[in-house]
Amino acid sequence: MTPITVLWIYIVLLLVGGFMGFVKAKSKVSLITSSISAALLALCALGIFSLNIALGIIGLLLVVFIMRLAKTKKFMPSGMMIVMSAVALVLLLVLRK
Repeated sequence: MTPITVLWIYIVLLLVGGFMGFVKAKSKVSLITSSISAALLALCALGIFSLNIALGIIGLLLVVFIMRLAKTKKFMPSGMMIVMSAVALVLLLVLRK
């Protein structure tokens, strides 16, 4: 598995999560922020921005999801996104050259 593959998988999961937030809770903020984050990560996956930028974006998202979990005390969706973000972050750190 390459870092690019990890990024694309995370991008898809991020977009699906934002879309689900919009469908279930009518949250436009969820849809917009997931789209912006996914677009920035796609630029990293395409080589326009560096992998270090992707690490920073995922790290920032991890902090945001932790804060949301602390506020809501509900595992879904923040807890699941914490797990996915942490896994993506670790895989990117391990797989980068």
